Amino acid sequence: MNTIRFVAMPTTLARHYQAGGADANGQTPETQVSDGDGVPCRHCLQNVNAGEKYLILSHRPFPAPQPYAETGPIFLHAEECERYAETAEMPAMFSENSDYILRGYSCQDRIVYGTGGVIKTGDILNRAEELLQRDDVAYVHMRSARNNCFQCRIELP
Repeated sequence: MNTIRFVAMPTTLARHYQAGGADANGQTPETQVSDGDGVPCRHCLQNVNAGEKYLILSHRPFPAPQPYAETGPIFLHAEECERYAETAEMPAMFSENSDYILRGYSCQDRIVYGTGGVIKTGDILNRAEELLQRDDVAYVHMRSARNNCFQCRIELP
């Protein structure tokens, strides 16, 4: 039985971006139209369908800027979408790639050295659970193994 949960971007932040609010770089999100190929929304944790509008923006999935607070590009539905329920079930869109980076962070939002690695998709649940059993790991980020883009947060319930 899995003891973790996949956590999407908070709805208040998604609505801020969808309303044209500034991203982590102080810029207005860019609007594009999806071709249906690899545009993962970080709020509903589903791919944006072909023909639907989406946003490209700079996102910092940390509470405040600091040396370990990576900022990078993400995609988000341009229109409101329902937030992914925080469950132990890995979102289906993640099965489309063979591997992801998992990296542990402390309660001070700092990288816990030695926790990062490229993990095969079928091993994500086990590796996340293993990392979250450590006393020095408060949560885990799941990131693209190809581009290092933030996908979601993984934590204990």
